[in-house]
Amino acid sequence: MGKNPRSQARGAVSQKMALNTPRHGNDNDGKIHSLGTARSYTQALTGYANFLRESNGGSLFRSGTKTEMALNYLQHRAGKVSQKTLDLDRQAIQMHLGQKLEVVKSLKETRLTCRSYTSEQVSLVAAAQTERNGLATEIAYCSGLRAHELLTLRRVDERCPSIHREWNADRFAGRDGERYTVHGKGGLVREVMIPRKLANRLEDRRLPEPIRVTDRGIHYQQQYDISGGNRWSASFTEASKRILGWSRGAHGLRHSYAQERMAELQRNGKTYEDAKETVAQEVGHFNKETTEAYLR
Repeated sequence: MGKNPRSQARGAVSQKMALNTPRHGNDNDGKIHSLGTARSYTQALTGYANFLRESNGGSLFRSGTKTEMALNYLQHRAGKVSQKTLDLDRQAIQMHLGQKLEVVKSLKETRLTCRSYTSEQVSLVAAAQTERNGLATEIAYCSGLRAHELLTLRRVDERCPSIHREWNADRFAGRDGERYTVHGKGGLVREVMIPRKLANRLEDRRLPEPIRVTDRGIHYQQQYDISGGNRWSASFTEASKRILGWSRGAHGLRHSYAQERMAELQRNGKTYEDAKETVAQEVGHFNKETTEAYLR
C-alpha cells in the first residue's frame, strides 16, 4: 500500500466494502454496507495512519500495528475530541484490525445545546429560500426527514417499507396527510407522512421521469423537483443566518419534529416511553436512546 495516509485509509476501507449486502442480518460481519460509513471510516483511519507515521514511521498495514498502538491513539484523541468522534475512531480501527477494542472515554466536555426551531422560525427561513429549497424545508420540518431523504421521496404505491422491521401501528396517530416512503440510513425504507397541502405542492413538482442525482458521492433516483442533500442543507444554513442571525443546521428540523411529536403524543395520552418508541420509528431510528438526543 502507498505511504500516503489517505491512500492507506482508502485501501483499508475498500477491503471491507460490501455495498450489495444489506445491513439487516449482517450487522456483525465486519463489513461496510453504506457509502456514508465508508466515508466516515476513511476520514477516521486517515487520522490514525497519520498518527502511526508520526509516532514510529508505521502504517496501517504493518504487522506491528495492533491493539496497543490503537489504544494509544484513542487515549491521545480522548483529550481532543468528543465521545461521538472518539467512538467513530474506535469503530473504524476495529473494522480494520478485525478485533474489538476497549472503549475509551473522552476527556472533552460535551456541550448539549438545543438544536430545534420553532414553526415561526421555519416559516421565515423557508420564505427566504427559493421555491425548491423552501418546499424541501417545510417537508423536512413537518415529516422529520434527513437531508438526503428528500431526494428519495416516493409515493407508498410505488415502494413498500422495509419488511424486516416490525412497524408500530401508532405511527402518525392523530395526524392527517399523505404517506410517502424514503430511503434512510442502512438501507431502511420507512413511511413518512406529509401534510396534505404540502403533498399537493410536492405532486405539482413531480418529474415526468425520475432523474439521477448525486449527493456526497451517493447516487439517487429523484422523483420530484425539490432540493435535498448537501445543497439544500447549505441553502437552509445560509437563509437561517441571513433571516434569524444564526443557524443550528438543517438537521435541527429533525429535532423540532421529534420534540413536537413527543409533546403531541403525550397530550393524546401516550406515556413518555411509548411516545418515544413511536417517534423513534417515525424518524427512522428504531432506537429509543438515539432518539433521546433529539429531545434535549
